[in-house]
Amino acid sequence: MKHQIITEGIVLSRTDFQEADRILTILTPDQGKLKVIAKGVRRPRSKLAGGIELLSVSNLTVLPGRGDLGTLISSRLIVHYGTIVHDIRRTMLAYELLKRINRATEDAAGEEYFMILQRTLEALNDAGLSSDLTELWFTMQLLNVTGHMLNLQTDTTGHELRAEAQYLFEFDDMAFREQNGASFTANHIKLLRLSYATDQPLVLKNLQDADKYAPEALKLATNLLRQQVRI
Repeated sequence: MKHQIITEGIVLSRTDFQEADRILTILTPDQGKLKVIAKGVRRPRSKLAGGIELLSVSNLTVLPGRGDLGTLISSRLIVHYGTIVHDIRRTMLAYELLKRINRATEDAAGEEYFMILQRTLEALNDAGLSSDLTELWFTMQLLNVTGHMLNLQTDTTGHELRAEAQYLFEFDDMAFREQNGASFTANHIKLLRLSYATDQPLVLKNLQDADKYAPEALKLATNLLRQQVRI
């Protein structure tokens, strides 16, 4: 008999199955992605239901199956990021980011993916940090762990980026090219650097005028993610 798996998890997706079951895809810090069946979870008195809410972190016990599908045998909620659902924009963004990280990860996804998602949910749950800044941090972190980081130190000619210059971004070079009147400034680049360097998205609240520069920086990071990671 296979040993039980006891771990923490965040539900990435769930699909109704038969009359009362659900198939769940769960991201964990130590087991990669798990696909499990939660039997009877849609019944009113199910003991599993409260521990597998979306936008939550839970303690889970899984009995491995003969194939890829395990069976969830217990669940206990650790934290539910319930403030997110009070804002429709944050709620829709949270669901979209669950989909993105699901598409970006393989079954053997490392601990860093779990960390990124957990801290993103924490940030979305904090109304003091804009959703644009949270999404920017998430996107920059995902670019980094998938090995597609842009050059934030030197331009396309190898010279250090200058505080007084304006820049275009060259996707082929993954670097900025200096051009007068272009849309990226030192403030955009500073925000991109901090989004990459910090492991806590809430730190972005401390950067002056971060919300002002977030939309353009987020547009660039999102386009890079779509182009490089195909999600």
